[in-house]
Amino acid sequence: MSDRLQLGALLAHPDNGGVRLVAGPADANWAGVVVETNEATLPEDGAGRLAVVTGVPPTRPWQQDALVRRTRDRGFLALAIPEADSFGAGTRALADRLGFSLLHVDRPMLLAKACWQLVEARDSLTLGYVRKVAQSIEYHAEGLADLLRHLSTSIGHGIALIDSEGVLLEAGGRLPAEVHAAIDFGPWVDLTKAGRGAAASVRVDSPSREGLRVAFFGDGLDDRQLSALAVAAEVAMPAVAARILIDEVAEVSDASVSSGVLRDFVDLRGRPDPDIERRMLERGWRTTGYHLAFRIVGRSRVDALQLLRFVTGALGRIAVDSHATTSGRGVSGWLTFAEPPEPPQVERYIAALRDLHVEARRSFNVATAVGSLASGSAGLTSSLGEASDAVRIAANRSTTGWFVRVDGLGLEQLLLAWTGNDTFVPAARSLLAPLQTGNGELLTTLSAYLDLESAVAPTAAALGLHRNTVATRITRAQELLGVDMADPEVRLALHLACRAVRGQ
Repeated sequence: MSDRLQLGALLAHPDNGGVRLVAGPADANWAGVVVETNEATLPEDGAGRLAVVTGVPPTRPWQQDALVRRTRDRGFLALAIPEADSFGAGTRALADRLGFSLLHVDRPMLLAKACWQLVEARDSLTLGYVRKVAQSIEYHAEGLADLLRHLSTSIGHGIALIDSEGVLLEAGGRLPAEVHAAIDFGPWVDLTKAGRGAAASVRVDSPSREGLRVAFFGDGLDDRQLSALAVAAEVAMPAVAARILIDEVAEVSDASVSSGVLRDFVDLRGRPDPDIERRMLERGWRTTGYHLAFRIVGRSRVDALQLLRFVTGALGRIAVDSHATTSGRGVSGWLTFAEPPEPPQVERYIAALRDLHVEARRSFNVATAVGSLASGSAGLTSSLGEASDAVRIAANRSTTGWFVRVDGLGLEQLLLAWTGNDTFVPAARSLLAPLQTGNGELLTTLSAYLDLESAVAPTAAALGLHRNTVATRITRAQELLGVDMADPEVRLALHLACRAVRGQ
């Protein structure tokens, strides 16, 4: 650890008296500091130190030039003085040529104290940080983000909650990616420098979430500041861990309540209920307008609350009113529009949900389905039901990336009819409607044909018909439906559709 006073560390100190570099090298460092009321009382041997002058400087350019030259000739490498930012361009150019750091300072004595802490009183610097952390912990935080904001404001540096994948929350700045990449997540305490950035981090002892660290960070921090900030991070960590637990308990409770509200709403099947409507509105869930529902479920075991956190964050990047909550082993949600969106808009929002699904699959083994656009309270119920049913297709559909939309399923939509679900039975009736003309002989023949494994002779025997009659009717049914029964999935869909319709 170097005992020299680093300019970068001084600029990074939260209580540096408002010091700013006016001219000279940006990477300067000095052997120490001398504080005097004016230039005349500075010692003759500057010995490579920083001179802090508390008095008012001269105003004429030639006098300012002389001040810089005399200070440099005495062996000082830098001068900090009030109103230095008003020095002329000639004086600044002179300081640059001499390799001499010219600093403006609003409060010279506060700067002197910061220098003393960095060079002579490391314990004082640490205790100052610890005292500010303790004051922050006493503050009543509304949540983890609020606690981090208060810690950052008190300490004067950025703070971040991180894991190995990235930054989860931060306040007071942005943790540089190269600094995050350099952090060692193994040890209890880690001090990291990368480029101009640096961070002091400590492992968060959380019973519910592993691999977290809390880090204080900033630009230009020297080893002394990093060591002091590491102690501050250790003191702050229990409060951060406790806040995480408190927020998670509240989050679980809120998710349970919202899930119950949604379940009660869906159970109404579009029937009006003032109490449920009030509970929906209390959560900011509008049932008026137009809705596009989606359902995301785990293809293997997933943490529904973690999935909800991800989905909620991702929905925030879609420019539309959106809602989501846990539901069973997954998440149900919907997009709401005040006015009916045009078809191209609907396609864009479905594409956005597909992007959300693709991003989710990087962390969760999930399948996603999107219902059709519908209006009003009954429409929201219908779209949610469609998405809930269709996600079972998505869970087995690797060819579509485990993502399906009801409007795009076509004939495959009828694979769900065998469940007897009210959402898809009408689709079965609609598809088979061309076969129900006259006495419905085409539907009867097709049903028997599919029940008997698509064999003509057994079908003819079962119906008491000639084989040619059966073959003719099956050909006619294909033509009316516009399908190719050589496709196994088409045959299965038709079979289930016939079962659904004839079972009504």
